[in-house]
Amino acid sequence: MIKNKIIVVIPAYNEEKTIIEIINKVKPLVNEIVVVDDGSSDQTAQLAEQQGVTVLRHLINRGQGAALQTGNQYALEKGGEIIVHFDADGQFLAEEIKDIVQPLEQGEAEVVFGSRFLEKKSEIPWFKRQIIIPLAHLANKLIIGFSLTDPQSGFRALSKRAVQVIQIENDGMAHCSEILYKVFKNNFKIKEVPITVIYHDFGQCFGGGIKIIKDLFLAKLMD
Repeated sequence: MIKNKIIVVIPAYNEEKTIIEIINKVKPLVNEIVVVDDGSSDQTAQLAEQQGVTVLRHLINRGQGAALQTGNQYALEKGGEIIVHFDADGQFLAEEIKDIVQPLEQGEAEVVFGSRFLEKKSEIPWFKRQIIIPLAHLANKLIIGFSLTDPQSGFRALSKRAVQVIQIENDGMAHCSEILYKVFKNNFKIKEVPITVIYHDFGQCFGGGIKIIKDLFLAKLMD
């Protein structure tokens, strides 16, 4: 039995190959799913709608951070008590949603971050493990003053109060660090839990990592 109203936000951009499978795996575990179609040029939105879930659409591709904020706003309007961020590309395991939300349901945390670096082992590509993630760790510590074991995990759960306070302003991938910064800034009680990440297609490049750091630095200057 689901104790609190759990709404899962799934940002999606051209994920027609995986969106049906993801929805069908997540649906039995939560109260509601909202897919935020971020300007896809394929059938992502139509396929999601056919599965009977709410679909919100951006007319243009704005970025994952913007999609998450759109989903967060919807979840609050619908009375979500726990909001889960979950990717549409099949890299996360739906059955681990229970692990992500458990600390919130038990009052142990207000924000829970999934980590690839705790008990479970994810086969992280060498370049991402040795270059991109250490750069993210360093950037977080230098720019915002702290980091977690997994500074760029997109699998997280937030309480209603946390979502009300944390406005995601960075449209791009630096939203991970922005959320982390605002969680610490507002003294939310946090916890990390181990998750499994499956890499189907390693698309992260050095340039992408640099862009994350640049966006994070600019966001810090404007804070």
